[in-house]
Amino acid sequence: MYDFAIIGGGIVGLSTGMALGKRYPNARVLVLEKESNWAFHQTGNNSGVIHSGIYYKPGSFKAKFCRDGAQSMVEFCQEYGIDYEVCGKVIVATSEAELPRLENLYTRGLENGIKVQRISPEEVREIEPHVSCVGGIRVFSTGIVNYKQVSEKYAELIAKQGGDLRLNTKVEKIRPSGKNQVLETNNGSFETRIVINCAGLHSDRIAKLGQVEPQAKIVPFRGEYYELTPEKRYLVKTLIYPVPNPDFPFLGVHFTRMIDGSVHAGPNAVLSLKREGYHKTDFDLRDFAEVMTYSGFWKLAAKHADEGIKEIIRSFSKAAFVNSLQKLIPEVQAEDLVPTHAGVRAQALKHDGSLVDDFLIVRGHNSIHVCNAPSPAATSSLEIGKAIVAQVPEQSHLAMPVN
Repeated sequence: MYDFAIIGGGIVGLSTGMALGKRYPNARVLVLEKESNWAFHQTGNNSGVIHSGIYYKPGSFKAKFCRDGAQSMVEFCQEYGIDYEVCGKVIVATSEAELPRLENLYTRGLENGIKVQRISPEEVREIEPHVSCVGGIRVFSTGIVNYKQVSEKYAELIAKQGGDLRLNTKVEKIRPSGKNQVLETNNGSFETRIVINCAGLHSDRIAKLGQVEPQAKIVPFRGEYYELTPEKRYLVKTLIYPVPNPDFPFLGVHFTRMIDGSVHAGPNAVLSLKREGYHKTDFDLRDFAEVMTYSGFWKLAAKHADEGIKEIIRSFSKAAFVNSLQKLIPEVQAEDLVPTHAGVRAQALKHDGSLVDDFLIVRGHNSIHVCNAPSPAATSSLEIGKAIVAQVPEQSHLAMPVN
């Protein structure tokens, strides 16, 4: 018998488990993960960026969680000896037409309480000598880290708190049992007072298993990356981003120096034909059929058809991908890039075709469902975990919570 059962062992599920253990030291906490490792999917395949929060609407959960999360993530890494670096990044306009959008982004950064600085093309080149641009913004608080390493530390701390961690355990059914709920898995059944769904790419399906309407459907988008060859890593010192295209809901291809010293270039954003489809040939009939029969997807596709076609071309044409990167660093050539990992983003999409742009947390009977945890979820994970725990009904049988 558990007090809390968390479904999903990515960085959000693990941060929630850790936060529960801190707030309710006497609680029995269970974390279930269907894979053989923690942080196997979105967390383990992301770009490793500690985001600043510059892009997000002032006052949104994204903006607040990210600003606070960037600081708490750095403090966590310092406390537990995890490698990280606050290297900063530059966002650059590559044409005069982008300068008004760059100025809007600078203003948003100020509104979000972030340390940002307008810089000239010459000042950009002092930071990133190989970049071509007509203006830029320097964002000081952006950093890099290995989130898989962070997640493994979260799991270690949950175990030290007395939590029960189960890998290779897939939830197949959720049924009521009096005031409690029973999670039936491929590895036995578990009874719990409260269910917390942090299942990422499958969060909408888990919500439905628990008789809760998720308010959106998860549509998977694959992001593909190239990596600079070791002899060309000198082209990128920190992180280099373009000004986001307001007509497309993704950030565009960019350069990211990783904590291991490698430099990744990307990602594009293409529809994945499988929720866990990391390769172009990956296909799942159920996943594909759900997207193709969902009216919200077709409304999104119609709205972003031109940009969507460009993303597909970039997926199949290295020349097109390289051409996009050359807008930032003209020296980059096709032979300087080799394919590397891809990630799949769980994008929550509403029936009207609009993307759920913020964190979406849905309450059920003795359950909490995180139905959208988009980037910057990894950066914000410590703050999200605390926010989820704050929504848990107080448990009278437990000792008073620790604040």
